[in-house]
Amino acid sequence: MTATIDSIATESTADLLKGVLFGGNFRQEHGSWRQLISTEAFRRPVDRTPDERLTLAYERLRILNSTLDSAAGTAADLRALAALHEWIGPVDPALTTVAGIHYNLFLGSLLDHDGDTRRDLSDFLRLRRIGTFLCTEVAHGNDAVAVETTATYDRARDGFVLHTPHAGAQKFMSNASPAGGPKTGLVAARLLADGTDHGVFLFLVPLTDEVRPLPGVRVRRLPARLGSPVDHCLTSFDQVFVAREALLGGEHGRIGDNGEFSSAMGNRRRRFLTSIGRVTVGKISMSACAVGAARATLAVAVRYGGHRYISGPRATQPVPVIAHRSHHGPLAEAMATVFAMSLLHRRALDRWEAQAGTATGRAEAERLVAVAKGWITWRARAVIVECRERCGAQALLENNGMADLLAGAEGVITAEGDNLAIHAKAAAEMLFAAPQTPQDCTPDAAPGDLADPRFLGRLHAHVEDLWFARARARMSGARKDGPLDRWNAASGPALRGVEAHAHRQAAEAYADAVAGLPEGPARDRLAELQRLFTLRWVDRNSGDLLAAGRLTIDQVTALPDAVEGLIADVATHLPTLIESFALPEEVLAHWPIAGADYADAYDDPEAAWQTAAGTEGER
Repeated sequence: MTATIDSIATESTADLLKGVLFGGNFRQEHGSWRQLISTEAFRRPVDRTPDERLTLAYERLRILNSTLDSAAGTAADLRALAALHEWIGPVDPALTTVAGIHYNLFLGSLLDHDGDTRRDLSDFLRLRRIGTFLCTEVAHGNDAVAVETTATYDRARDGFVLHTPHAGAQKFMSNASPAGGPKTGLVAARLLADGTDHGVFLFLVPLTDEVRPLPGVRVRRLPARLGSPVDHCLTSFDQVFVAREALLGGEHGRIGDNGEFSSAMGNRRRRFLTSIGRVTVGKISMSACAVGAARATLAVAVRYGGHRYISGPRATQPVPVIAHRSHHGPLAEAMATVFAMSLLHRRALDRWEAQAGTATGRAEAERLVAVAKGWITWRARAVIVECRERCGAQALLENNGMADLLAGAEGVITAEGDNLAIHAKAAAEMLFAAPQTPQDCTPDAAPGDLADPRFLGRLHAHVEDLWFARARARMSGARKDGPLDRWNAASGPALRGVEAHAHRQAAEAYADAVAGLPEGPARDRLAELQRLFTLRWVDRNSGDLLAAGRLTIDQVTALPDAVEGLIADVATHLPTLIESFALPEEVLAHWPIAGADYADAYDDPEAAWQTAAGTEGER
């Protein structure tokens, strides 16, 4: 790596790599959102209080809604929702939160249920009322199937009475205050009819008018949380009545005209999962949000590193800080990770879109979405932290954008299913589905060539199978005190297996993307990123691979130099690579450290040097 880094990408290279990141339909799928965040209404606010920023988020929600051809169409369009989060997330995390809830969890759930019911959605489509989603309770988060809010069927009035029985059953973290306008919520509650608990369903419940909660509804703001302000609340119900039509029913359950409950599903857990089916789309959206935030922070860090000059080997020749291996190395590895995140996100999105409607493929596609959400959002946090550190104290200031995005990463790690919980669920499913012998692990299997992508793919598969084999062995050797004891024995290596599965899926997506590009600079750049990503993982697991005879001692010894060579190659082209992110210059211009004139943001018009300059001019 030399101090000279190319600053201008050829258009064809940037466009081809943009296609890798965003798919082949950029203009239709992403163009409108990119254009929206380029407008003046989405510039970063200056010197606003948290309440003023919250008000701005809801004002922007109305601006966003006004640009849509159809709010219902957006809510029903998986790719539109994912792209919304991918572009809005880096600009306004609070807006992203309320928009995702309104369009996906709220409107999407309404559209998915009761297809034969003519429910008037005009208030929600035109934002005369804003939708929110009340599922999690103080005492029930990842075990939301156990929520304790009740909806008791009242035959005499042909409706439901919602009630919160105790403090632990208060709805937790929903944006249920009157901020931004009147709110209506979808409330997850336990349907009780004729003394029978039929499981958890969603109920459409008006919560507030323009200024206060409605009778029987109690809404209290939670303490301020880390990151952009959202009106997160505690919400409870005191014998609140809603009509029978408030139940979001379907084949999974409904109350008929005769007042009797019927369901095609005998399992109450399946009924609940059907009711909250939009959470899977939410996971895809959280991945998209994390990808967008990681790209934005990396773009800012690369630009800042290029125009932040420090003393060079000779005091008279300052150099950009990015010229140092200690600085550009982490950013090069972050670039390989961000491309992997983007490719895995699109792989999960494509798989869910293709398989969600099929009986055989749905479960596997849903698992990939969950695994991708956990892996991508964890990696996003790591990338954002690295980029923040590379930008020093400047990146701690809110006006430079990164502070909000770092806090936002913490939010998406927990939203739509805490990462550890959803990875644990995936681990349990994969533990029993995993093959009993690792793939391609016959005793006479010889090491291949580290330059061969197919060999690297086999190494990824071996690492994944190895961890699940260890998990099965630990489960078999555990004391037979019960299933929890056996799971505790197996969960550590099983979770490592899920991590390895995510890496393998990302590596396969990389290989497909490289193969899909024509020969030329774009393919060369992507292949360098691919090899850096895969070799880093092989290096991390080289001890196990050496012990299994999958790598030779010479190959293990050669790995550090191979990685260093790739870091140098990738670092040289970092400016080219960030151009493929297609971030609008209007957005970057409002993050001071993204510009070469960043120091001007701190200029003082009344300072002594200003006066001195004026005095000199008069002489």
